[in-house]
Amino acid sequence: MAKPIPIPVRRAAEASSRVDALVRDMHARSAVAGVGALVDARGRPLRDLRISVTDRCNFRCVYCMPKDVFGRDYPFLPHGELLTFEEITRLARLFKAQGVNKIRLTGGEPLLRKNIERLIEMLAGIGGLDLTLTTNGALLARKARSLKDAGLQRVTVSLDALDDSAFRAMNDVDFPVARVLDGIDAAAAAGLSPIKVNMVVKRGANEREIVPLARHFRGSGHILRFIEFMDVGHTNGWRMDEVVPAAEVLKIVDAEFPIEPVDPNYRGEVAERWRYRDGEGEIGVIASVTQAFCSDCTRARLSTDGKVYTCLFGTEGFDLKTPLREGASDAELADAIAAIWRQRADRYSELRTAATAALPKVEMSYIGG
Repeated sequence: MAKPIPIPVRRAAEASSRVDALVRDMHARSAVAGVGALVDARGRPLRDLRISVTDRCNFRCVYCMPKDVFGRDYPFLPHGELLTFEEITRLARLFKAQGVNKIRLTGGEPLLRKNIERLIEMLAGIGGLDLTLTTNGALLARKARSLKDAGLQRVTVSLDALDDSAFRAMNDVDFPVARVLDGIDAAAAAGLSPIKVNMVVKRGANEREIVPLARHFRGSGHILRFIEFMDVGHTNGWRMDEVVPAAEVLKIVDAEFPIEPVDPNYRGEVAERWRYRDGEGEIGVIASVTQAFCSDCTRARLSTDGKVYTCLFGTEGFDLKTPLREGASDAELADAIAAIWRQRADRYSELRTAATAALPKVEMSYIGG
């Protein structure tokens, strides 16, 4: 279990030497870098916050929540352990004050969280944030309009195959692809655009779907992104020989629809951008395995139960829920957030080996993708 960052909310004597050292280091670095310049140990700013609002999902995708692990008896978090909407919003304000300008709601499947529109409305009320959400699309057709009305700006939809039988096999709950496509259409009609469509490519499972998906979304205004199968968590049976490298994906697409590279939109953008030479839109590749982008990573993740993770491949988080519920002031919580980021030195994908891949990492359904 992750160890909490003890913040002096009960007695000063209870504050650990670790958090004291982190905060002292934070102030020392601020003196050098300038007031308000929050960067980690490798000079990376904090810009993006991904918030997991539930650890539950209605799919059992083989690369994320395999059914043989996440079965009927799996001990998901009880409701009382989840951050409330008020707690999430309070922390979001503090993260924004530290430099965050983009928040993405994730899960599990975030649309399973009851009254998620209310949380979106609260977060939109903060102002100055790019507010997005990633979904498997199962509930999107019925919720797209209410999500937009609440203040959501864009959605990213996970879609691993266009062929119905291949898609049902990937989600492993026999869910039809047509209903996800209906959700994408509803999101576009509601104005949740540009819509990004994420395909995790796993060799032997769905690599034949690369061209059909590219063909389907060409000219649609939606941005299809191909993601290398990653060793997130320790239950998805990841093997390097099941990774389809981004370079191979690009070669497959280019042979059918010629493409050319495009400059990134901003520092820290995870997807490498490519556009069709005939002007019919763009695609992206996310190559965490073969082309690590740790050096530009600007993301923090807030888990469903209030722990901060500074890497998708993290093994331990920093507890903010305990001090939050024990009466910590905004200043104390802000100092803790800054201290967590200042000492961050993660670069898992640059170091990945067979040994690191086998580490007992936290599951993606818990901290969000």
